[in-house]
Amino acid sequence: MKTRTRLIGGTAGALALAAAGAVLADIGDDDELIINGEIEIVTGAPAPDFVEGLSTIYSGWVFRSPETQAMEQDDFENPAMIYVDQAREMFDTPMGSEGQSCSSCHEGGPEEFEMVRATYPQWDEEHGEVQTVEMQVNECLTERMGAEPLDWNGQDMRNMTALISAVGRGQIVDVAIDGPAQSTWEQGEELYYTRFGQLELSCASCHEQNYGNLIRADHLSQGQINGFPTYRLKDANIVSIHNRFRGCIRDTRAETFAIGSPEFIALELYVASRGNGLSVEGPAVRN
Repeated sequence: MKTRTRLIGGTAGALALAAAGAVLADIGDDDELIINGEIEIVTGAPAPDFVEGLSTIYSGWVFRSPETQAMEQDDFENPAMIYVDQAREMFDTPMGSEGQSCSSCHEGGPEEFEMVRATYPQWDEEHGEVQTVEMQVNECLTERMGAEPLDWNGQDMRNMTALISAVGRGQIVDVAIDGPAQSTWEQGEELYYTRFGQLELSCASCHEQNYGNLIRADHLSQGQINGFPTYRLKDANIVSIHNRFRGCIRDTRAETFAIGSPEFIALELYVASRGNGLSVEGPAVRN
């Protein structure tokens, strides 16, 4: 895969990674994630055919310390679940001019969405675009409930996407990249291999070429998003996919794209498809 270059500065990112150290994480078949003793999570799978730089894909869970891993294995220990509970309350709360709640249409509760996280982003025929989970939530609010849209990165939206992920845990990620979604996927692929900022780093620089190595005293993962939204211990809150994209590009010392931008929607589609074969495990726990 050819590496593209954009917003180049003077310091080579390869030097930064080399200086960080190259200690491989222990990744193997011994890593087994079972949530609440019953939800089996696939944390390693053959890489999709289009991924040229990897033979096996791994969940970010396998790169974490045993202490952090254990937090995700039990909902009583997972700090993200408080936000899932908040979203369940919101699900039953009437909103907007129509006086309806989410449960007014979805009488089976949030569990009706068990396949959503595993298949999104996906092409929306009615609107003629690729939609993320956030876009689908706001479509329901504005077009069906007469309510105001949620802030893409606001707490309520992060709570709701955490709930949608939680009810889909264990489902196998299977994001479609063909048909009308292909051009958006190709844009996302282009972004994934583009070098950004003064450090001249692409997504692939860290998550494909250096996963398992140490940087800032932490192991780089493959950047899979099957665990998002994820509870980050450093933030003491759940973090959205686009927030993490923004942070990664910012860390290259580049001007980043906006949350909810066409660029990040395309990147999300591409990165989500790189995780095809893993299980949905959000809201995960990460450092």
